Amino acid sequence: MRKLYHGSEKIIEKPIYGQRKKYNDYGLGFYCTDSIDMAKEWGVKKDTDGYANCYELDCNGLDILNLNDDQYCILHWLAILLQNREFDIPSGLALEAKEYILDKFSIDYERYDAIIGYRADNSYFSFAQDFINGTISFRQLNHAMYLKKLGQQFVLKSKKAFSKLQFCGYEIAAADEWYQKKMLRDKSARREYFDVERNRRQKGDIFITQIIDEEMTSDDPRLR
Repeated sequence: MRKLYHGSEKIIEKPIYGQRKKYNDYGLGFYCTDSIDMAKEWGVKKDTDGYANCYELDCNGLDILNLNDDQYCILHWLAILLQNREFDIPSGLALEAKEYILDKFSIDYERYDAIIGYRADNSYFSFAQDFINGTISFRQLNHAMYLKKLGQQFVLKSKKAFSKLQFCGYEIAAADEWYQKKMLRDKSARREYFDVERNRRQKGDIFITQIIDEEMTSDDPRLR
């Protein structure tokens, strides 16, 4: 059994398959986290309390795509994101980068019962956009994703996964506490990104232009 939490402005005892937003990071699904603190941050709005809904998931028999596995790199995550979120594509390079990543790093993620991967909140999303626009390197993108642990998520995708989820209760998330923590986490990550990472190119850094020009694919050791 796996403990999961879902941050929301309401109590959700029985999530219903097919009733969530289609254009989230990994498409249609029920988005959870292993961290109750993270769920509380996700559940609150500036002036509105929220809830951390608590569940247990029986993972036996579920086909789970874990994007943290060694066989995947950050570009597999980015390929999924490019299929589900709207990116700002201001240049020919960004368009070429999008097409290349989708062609070389796409995964048939919809066939899985659940997915484990990064959560593309505002900070993560801006890091990804900087990469496809050629502003930061592959190494910098990888490093940025770990800043202040902005969020991993566990997403239920299939009816089978929904049927194995058991509601265990909830905890209230007070807006005056958890909204401030959410903003502080995001601001800290952005500050570290701009002060330390974004403008600190290192010798040997690989940018999207090199990845495209050298036709790098997922088995290239430089992308590990």
